[in-house]
Amino acid sequence: MGDSDPRGFLTTGREEWPRRPVEERVRDWREVYVPGALLPIVRGQADRCMDCGVPFCHEACPLGNLIPEWNELVARDDWRAASDRLHATNNFPEFTGRLCPAPCEAGCVLAINQPAVTIKNVEVAIADRAWERGYAPPRPPDRLTGRTVAVVGSGPAGLAAAQQLTRVGHTVVVYERDDLAGGLMRYGIPDFKMEKHHLDRRIEQMAAEGTRFRTSVTVGRDVTADELRRRHDALVLATGATAWRELPVEGRELSGVHQAMEYLPHANRACHDPQADPRAPLSATGRHVVIVGGGDTGADCLGTAVRQGAASVSQLDIYPLPAAERDEDAEPWPTYPKVYRLSAAHEEAGALGTAPAADADARLFAASTLRLTGDASGRVREVHLVEVEPEGRRPVPGTERTLPADLVLLALGFTGPAQEDGLIGQLGLDLDERGALRRDSGFATDVPGVYAAGDAARGQSLIVWAIAEGRAAAAAVDRYLTGASRLPAPITADARPMRA
Repeated sequence: MGDSDPRGFLTTGREEWPRRPVEERVRDWREVYVPGALLPIVRGQADRCMDCGVPFCHEACPLGNLIPEWNELVARDDWRAASDRLHATNNFPEFTGRLCPAPCEAGCVLAINQPAVTIKNVEVAIADRAWERGYAPPRPPDRLTGRTVAVVGSGPAGLAAAQQLTRVGHTVVVYERDDLAGGLMRYGIPDFKMEKHHLDRRIEQMAAEGTRFRTSVTVGRDVTADELRRRHDALVLATGATAWRELPVEGRELSGVHQAMEYLPHANRACHDPQADPRAPLSATGRHVVIVGGGDTGADCLGTAVRQGAASVSQLDIYPLPAAERDEDAEPWPTYPKVYRLSAAHEEAGALGTAPAADADARLFAASTLRLTGDASGRVREVHLVEVEPEGRRPVPGTERTLPADLVLLALGFTGPAQEDGLIGQLGLDLDERGALRRDSGFATDVPGVYAAGDAARGQSLIVWAIAEGRAAAAAVDRYLTGASRLPAPITADARPMRA
């Protein structure tokens, strides 16, 4: 065991896991980081943790991750104990360490006047080492309760609920409409952000523990809600918020205008299919691409289009260009601030000059779509946009311009769970004013034995919130089935992120 340095935050600067050179990584679909380059620096980075008296990183993370504890253990080179402390609060740290935007780092006490601890990098280093050294074996229950639970949806909320319930002895069946489990982590997240072997490995672990997976089954159509309730003692609905927002402008009906979640699953499947046609209708190869929407989904489209060899790629963000530093009045520490961030995809697009008209990297800020125009065959050819004022989003006169576009991708977020499969109607569930499933603070819907977790009920959110919801909903279901539960419940259904 090594010794930690209590003055590490004074002697060591922040150093992040380096990315591979842009020219190299855009030629493949592998993760963007330099393999093996994290371990040599991670102990020193963990040592920057101040072990502060009130660790606000706990409050910033809905999972309640024991961050100072596992930072200390990594600094001391005690990887087994670090893995135990990490997995005590997080079922899938290899997912969150790659996909979460790290609100814990925004809440780091060191971040008040210095760069925050690289919590996310330490987390993923622990998770990966745990798998390498066998610290994450299957944990099947000692005995079965005789109760059965159906989990509908295999995204992070559904998987977390299923694993927790399986481990306390319930027989759990996960129903997934796609051909493979994983939800949006499977077909919505590109491989350059998380390679799918991480997902496959965790699902294999869950199957070894006793969780059963039924894929290519759409609940509501292939199996009705009544059938599911007859087969199982409780249901957990974790279907996600997959009803996408539309762009209500002239020209939306033109060929070549697609939702991001039509494009990304197609691209994810294609990068694993050597027979895929690079010029398929939903490929960006050789096309001028405009992405409408400035969030993470838009950035995923951006990185994907770059790798497919688009002629140009631009991303429209209706919000103004963020500042480089936190606005202490509007977004004081420890809230998660809206500042300028350079994702791997934006770094690639900026370095390659994919959008000559961009304000920064590939993004045009304070940009709103007015209309789409096409050619005589009905295919989109141009996006007409206008600059908008920061407050009120009113168009600025004289700022209209056009961008060439023969593929337009809409990444405008999601409104709630999809209803076309009929499940919500069959169960007679209510939706709230946001379009999400209505439930009480204990994750229960008004139908006895039916619980809701994740984005389907919370609304579009982060992966850490989804896992926290799955864990807490599992505790509620366990209590419903047995009268008590020893499962942790990190949040209530009405918990919300810290805001000013």
